Amino acid sequence: RAYSLTRWLTLSITNISKHSATMISTTMIQRTSVIVGRTTALFVSQPRTIVTAPTKKWNLTVLSKSQSQSQHRFLSSTTIAGIRTFATQTTTTQTTTTPTIEQQAEANYSTEHFDLLVIGAGPGGIASGRRACTYGAKVAIIEKARLGGCCINYGSVPKIVMWNAASIAETLHDMKHYGFSGYESDAISFDWNYVKVVRDGYIERLNKIYEKDMTNSGMKKILGTATFTGPREITLDDPLNGGSSNKKRFTADHILIATGGYPEVPDGEGVEEHSITSDQFFELEDLPYKAVVVGGGYIAVELTGILQALGTDTSLVLRKDRALRDFDTILSETLDEEMQRQGISLYRNTNGVKKIELMSDGLRKVTLKNGEVIDEVDVVVIASGRRPNIQALDLEVAGIETDERGFIATNDVSETSVSGVYAVGDVCGNVELTPMAITAGRRLADRLFGPVEWKDAKVSYENVPTVVFSHPPVGAIGLTEVDAKEKYGEDNVRVYRTKFANLYYGPWQVESDDKPKSAMKLVCAGEEELVVGLHVIGIGANELLQGFGVAMKMGATKADFDSCVAVHPSSSEEFVTMFPWGLSPQKSGAKHSPLNGNAPREPTIKKVLK
Repeated sequence: RAYSLTRWLTLSITNISKHSATMISTTMIQRTSVIVGRTTALFVSQPRTIVTAPTKKWNLTVLSKSQSQSQHRFLSSTTIAGIRTFATQTTTTQTTTTPTIEQQAEANYSTEHFDLLVIGAGPGGIASGRRACTYGAKVAIIEKARLGGCCINYGSVPKIVMWNAASIAETLHDMKHYGFSGYESDAISFDWNYVKVVRDGYIERLNKIYEKDMTNSGMKKILGTATFTGPREITLDDPLNGGSSNKKRFTADHILIATGGYPEVPDGEGVEEHSITSDQFFELEDLPYKAVVVGGGYIAVELTGILQALGTDTSLVLRKDRALRDFDTILSETLDEEMQRQGISLYRNTNGVKKIELMSDGLRKVTLKNGEVIDEVDVVVIASGRRPNIQALDLEVAGIETDERGFIATNDVSETSVSGVYAVGDVCGNVELTPMAITAGRRLADRLFGPVEWKDAKVSYENVPTVVFSHPPVGAIGLTEVDAKEKYGEDNVRVYRTKFANLYYGPWQVESDDKPKSAMKLVCAGEEELVVGLHVIGIGANELLQGFGVAMKMGATKADFDSCVAVHPSSSEEFVTMFPWGLSPQKSGAKHSPLNGNAPREPTIKKVLK
């Protein structure tokens, strides 16, 4: 685009002070964009109109771009609201000037300001934005992909659909123990592609629900990739209007980064070329015959269990000796036993994958760093870790600091190193769970935009219930036994544990040792035996954990657990009947003690005047 200018004007401005805005009209300016040296207080709102913040005396001088092309001289001066202007006589010669690259780029920007600008439309970002809208804040959210982030599109939601399918497969496998027949016949089959189609359709509906909820909340959705160009300034390419040549600029009083993470692929010959990530697992069109999963964390364990239960010959490659090494040993060791019982091949102490080769028959050959080789593999799934999704943000431009692991550094109220910029969710690397991001995002909005009673609102990252949807599922809250002894001292920690076969396996006509096991552990600390850790693996672990999470957040002791009458027959009753039952110090963590047969607390009722 070419600009036709009567003259190029340089405005020399001095004596800038902060006062009320003043509007000056001049016939000398014929564009709506003017570069004003070092000041950012002056801008053009209408053709031939300059708006300035200061009203103290400014010497405004109009100069020609080249004195050889036109001459100028001062004819008179006028002071308007303390600003002195000099009218000049212009020549009749007009000059056509081609704008510089910087001028063209500046002209292609449009700017909009918000109370809260959220980068990343995952559960945490959307929850925070919607909460802010309820307080009347002007909110926008920037997203470059589908709404819902990792959790909805290639995380918890599609995973649980596949976990459910795998659980049904396990039930069908077990049905002979309850008198059902036909499993070995052709009457029962599994169609992976069918599940994929209906699963993807469900996710698309969730995407639309998210968009509808955002619209109903009054939150503006902006499509594009955000980049910081200042502490509280964002620029992004507009992919619907010419890409990088048509940029938009946004400013905000508060900016929230909630961009989540992405799967990390380790180095190695052919590793990236001949494998898929845990995200891409959900793009598989068919059930593989033989698969290798690389990783020892919860994602690797979950995908391994799904594949094996649905009929894939599955191997799990572990860098160290076992999976879930950060969990309590009663969980990691019991899961290890169960994976072996299910027929999963475990490759231990491998230090990872050295190379992956694509063979002439289309299958893959996987060579591990310890020298072991896995042949004739259809699919290799890399699930060895995730990294914060921050590459495109240019955090250093805004001065936003990251920690030694590369995650955005935040304090306990989600503040980054830059005032007015915040971060929640996986991008912080602190309890990387969807509900944690949602809770942190909502509390941030409460603190920033809510009433005065929420001015100190924040979340706790302690005693967060965590479930691994393995086969069988794993649940944990609080400290492991090792962590508790390190924190409080071995003499101040008491541990209660149990291991048993769930009643579901009671009728099975197999040896007791061959029946799948459930295991539970309570880790207690101090004289009152405060429950500081709760760990469970077995059928129903995912469902029973939530209620115990509430009890631990309220400070329950072993005596409080014992005071609750058991639900029988169930697995959860084991937590309130652990031996020795009822003999712990009779100290309650409750505000209203349930011990010694006390009546339950009564609610506070407002008196109604008659």
